Amino acid sequence: MKHLSRAYLILIFGILYIPILTLILFSFNSSNSTASFTGFSLEWYAELFASAETFIALRNSLILAVLSALISTVIGTAAAEGIYKMRSKFMKSAVNSVTNIPMMNPDIVTGMSMMLFFVAVAAIIGLEYESIGFTAMLISHTTFCLPYVILSVLPRINELGDSLSEAALDLGCTPIQAFFKVKLPNIMPGVLSGMIMAFTMSLDDFVISYFVGSSNFQTLPLLIYSMTKKKVTPDMYALSTLIIVTVFVLLVLSNIKSGKKLDAKKKGGK
Repeated sequence: MKHLSRAYLILIFGILYIPILTLILFSFNSSNSTASFTGFSLEWYAELFASAETFIALRNSLILAVLSALISTVIGTAAAEGIYKMRSKFMKSAVNSVTNIPMMNPDIVTGMSMMLFFVAVAAIIGLEYESIGFTAMLISHTTFCLPYVILSVLPRINELGDSLSEAALDLGCTPIQAFFKVKLPNIMPGVLSGMIMAFTMSLDDFVISYFVGSSNFQTLPLLIYSMTKKKVTPDMYALSTLIIVTVFVLLVLSNIKSGKKLDAKKKGGK
């Protein structure tokens, strides 16, 4: 049974990471072949840094992801606090159910409905759709990121309870001061988790961006999709490798920081 468990674990890790390692390997291939590795080269990295189109798409993706993550975090944190404060169990349950719909809804349905909505809005206010392309995409990304923020923040608020906030109110804080000085610092891990998840979801999104986006604002997933109609160039492998390495380094640093905090707590407890 022990050997079977190890074999299963190796199989799962192989399925997860062999494709990523293959992509990293071929980003250093001296030719553009995906069938054979002909030699080590940094040619595709040089081509990547010389590609203005790729960097514009990457810049657009980062701007969109950062803005949608920040907006959805602010709105989602306020919404989680509002849901927690609801006295009616029925209303709280109903709002929670409605909040979860965007997560359960297929992306293609959300994308089509958003597209129809913004096309109608553009027609009503008399503007070309291209002129509201970025705004439409930002609103769409914020909308589908919101449930993930609420799902991350609300359990933290439920776990914290009202005792600290009530103590702050007794000591002379206003409700707003009690929230920002007492509650927010204690639920910050959930807020940061929600923001990171929103950033990741926005950066990774293709389906909704494909329906809602305009030709004058192209994100990285849309650029890569446009390449699949012909052939994905190896400089995209190089870009993907850089993203993978960046994420890996950030995860390592985060784990090291968390480990230091845990050690400090253990020493403090002793």
